[in-house]
Amino acid sequence: MIEVTLLGTGSPIPDPDRAGPSTLARAGDHTFLIDCGRGVLQRLAAVGSGANQLSALLLTHLHSDHIADLGDVIITRWVSSFAPEPAPLPIIGPPGTADVVDAMLRAFGHDIGYRIARHADLPGPPRVEVHEYTDAVVWDRGGVQIRVGPTDHRPVTPTIAFRIEHGGASVVAAGDTVPCPGLDALAAGAGALIHTAIRKDLIAMLPQQRIRDICGYHSSVQEAAATATRAGVGILILTHYVPAIAAGTEDDWRALAASVFDRQIELGDDLHRVEVHPGVCARSRS
Repeated sequence: MIEVTLLGTGSPIPDPDRAGPSTLARAGDHTFLIDCGRGVLQRLAAVGSGANQLSALLLTHLHSDHIADLGDVIITRWVSSFAPEPAPLPIIGPPGTADVVDAMLRAFGHDIGYRIARHADLPGPPRVEVHEYTDAVVWDRGGVQIRVGPTDHRPVTPTIAFRIEHGGASVVAAGDTVPCPGLDALAAGAGALIHTAIRKDLIAMLPQQRIRDICGYHSSVQEAAATATRAGVGILILTHYVPAIAAGTEDDWRALAASVFDRQIELGDDLHRVEVHPGVCARSRS
């Protein structure tokens, strides 16, 4: 079984009720954080986890709303790990990830120096291992395998999605993307597809051209559902809602997806959880 928790379902617009884009996937003894939008550590705490319990951080792309709390994750893992020689944090993302991580560590350079000067059991800076991929098996240990494949969020490039497999269960986590062959191939036959989704019908009515521009490189609810249908997945899990789902309109979003995808559809507030079992069996828990 793979347990999926939508830690943050928000958008780049700050929302008092929704943290930034981030998803937790628990598979066997491993815990993976997919993207790290604003507020992710508070949401991790709410499900009884923390930065020091992560097996790896997986980044779909380098848009600010998906990496806003990258520095917080790195520093908090460092200061909350008390083993004599804690393992470095694996950070797996597309090309460009190493540059971003290096810049983040430089930005926190003064803070890191202060902490090393004060705490003798912090002999050096945070340890990270950055791996950049666009199409490969990136993890194969403890009965868990993770593959990445390319997606299409141009002009943001490259961007990737992750397929996590464990004990016959499989989950694909797509970041921001339009429908594309790379995601179709990666998601084929998966138990669940976690997909970002926007309401183009609502966004098109807004006066700001800069906001309307996002329609060109994100998937609508129906397009996300069509991707799930083409791939033959068992469950479609929608997240990263733009605009935020207004209270009482959840059924409207679900109906749009159901007009294209006739299997299980999951959406909800932050901390919504879905258990993905081998085959198409799943149970949701809010």
